[in-house]
Amino acid sequence: MKKVLLLHGWGGSDYPHWQSWLAGELAKDYGCVSFLKFSNFDFPNKNEWLLQLTKELEDFNPDIVICHSLANILWFHLCNEKKIREVQNLILVSPPSPECTIKELSSFFPCTLPASLYAKNSLLITSTNDPYITKKETQELEEALNIESLVLENAGHINSDSGYGEWPWILEKIKNLSN
Repeated sequence: MKKVLLLHGWGGSDYPHWQSWLAGELAKDYGCVSFLKFSNFDFPNKNEWLLQLTKELEDFNPDIVICHSLANILWFHLCNEKKIREVQNLILVSPPSPECTIKELSSFFPCTLPASLYAKNSLLITSTNDPYITKKETQELEEALNIESLVLENAGHINSDSGYGEWPWILEKIKNLSN
């Protein structure tokens, strides 16, 4: 199995969030997984998170990166710095609006969309009713990034609050990418 790096967003992705579930499921099959816990995730700082992510990418050298929520914006900032090696697969789940105005997240915004995602293959997964991004912004993001997308019906922010604890689909997707 290839190396999988999971990147959480604002507030973390503790159990029963699908990312913590996925980390456990991958580890059960002796998968090589890193679930990076960013510092101060309730009051995140972009520059601190960028340093932590850069170190983890160097140390772990993942093949697959899965971002949730604010981690997508962090990935965009890293891509804009152009100091990143290409990964095999990138999955972006529930990115917030690049124009987000939440006070605690101000160091991350606004965010310029990158010209390259530094991934050979990429997938954007969004929901029709995510409270952090409008349908129009989602469509603009998909077009600007020129990325394949999957839109889930009424899945909220695709987190445990919207019923995404166990998410067998994402596990199968990762296993298929690892073959």
